[in-house]
Amino acid sequence: MVAPASRVQGRVRPPGDKSISHRYAMLAAIADGSSVLRGYSTGADCASTLRCLRGLGVEIHEIGRDPARGLDLRVAGRGVRGLSVPAATLDAGNSGSTIRMLSGILAAHPFQTTLTGDDSLRRRPMRRIIEPLERMGARFTSADGRPPLTIEGTARPSSIAFAPEIPSAQVKSAVILAGLHAEGTTSVREPLPTRDHTERALQAFGVTVGSAGNLVTIEGGQRLSGRELTVPGDISSAAFWMVAAAALPGSEIVIEEVGLNPSRTSILDVLRRFGARVDAGASTEGDLGEPMGTIVVRYEVLRDITIAPDEVPGVIDELPVLAALATHGGGLTVTGAQELRVKESDRISALADGLRRMGADIEEQADGFRVRATRRLHGGDVEAHEDHRLAMAFAIAALGASGPTTIHGAAAAAVSYPEFFSVLESLRV
Repeated sequence: MVAPASRVQGRVRPPGDKSISHRYAMLAAIADGSSVLRGYSTGADCASTLRCLRGLGVEIHEIGRDPARGLDLRVAGRGVRGLSVPAATLDAGNSGSTIRMLSGILAAHPFQTTLTGDDSLRRRPMRRIIEPLERMGARFTSADGRPPLTIEGTARPSSIAFAPEIPSAQVKSAVILAGLHAEGTTSVREPLPTRDHTERALQAFGVTVGSAGNLVTIEGGQRLSGRELTVPGDISSAAFWMVAAAALPGSEIVIEEVGLNPSRTSILDVLRRFGARVDAGASTEGDLGEPMGTIVVRYEVLRDITIAPDEVPGVIDELPVLAALATHGGGLTVTGAQELRVKESDRISALADGLRRMGADIEEQADGFRVRATRRLHGGDVEAHEDHRLAMAFAIAALGASGPTTIHGAAAAAVSYPEFFSVLESLRV
């Protein structure tokens, strides 16, 4: 149950970036030598990646734990094509990142692996990775293009030039990771740029990656070297606190040690267009090639904005909480976001249903939604649909309601941010 709040204030260090954590664990597993990863995400999705890697013979030891910064891990790399035949089916839990990107690596290992997940993951489409990876020589068996996936990898994957119709960092990453093991040059040309964490991660482990606009290329046969790396705070997790500060009069939140990768900072520009005061402190370039720094968000009067299709890839994970912001004032129209329908839930339908139950004026569209700030929310009972971002977005919307809101399935927040609700209570004034 989330009660209304008058304002929020405080300092937050968000958990280790979920997207980066997945990638560093996978690359450390196929590197030569040992790696130390500091600040690894405590979320359940990233734990699923570790569980799958251990099932493939990778030794991973926890060497430290900080509630504010995450886990410190030592990963004993097994080298390119060095993973072992798993003794059982690998369980990716709720993590689409795990199953899609790990499929790219396993497509280049000459043995059979079965990957599955929870009920939500088994409903998510995987044809967008199956198609290019089969072109590279792997064979897949699936449940009508959905998990469980059985992958028959190949010892000699072929390089390809791939041009997906829908931009997706996970699909791009799966192809590039398979291309690392292929002969020749593999390329991915996307219709719109997506987050570049995989490219930066590969470079951090000593791999040369070509990048020009929407085109990414990799030459197969390169080796990775073990590294000691630090994961910055997750800006997608921090977005909930940014929105809370932007939504409630008199609020101010300082977010420290957060990742400021340019492919992820579109949320800052969107908040400024909404009317919020947003200051991003001078960033430092870490050893990952991932910039990080401090963000301060303060309340200002909100106004109505539109997010166009070409902007959607840059804020795809933040759209639910931006819809929550629009219920506090201003308004929001989003188009070109049909990708939301194949996330952990149908985020367009589930978001519209939940906010409507709280009293919002929201119109669901085939590829997006429109929120009008015509009235204050009254609160109510909502369902998170096993979706961590919906659970947290509903909580932020609830802060501006006239009465309490009960979020059923709120435990889903642990997928990416186990400490979310305790941090929320600490920021209330």
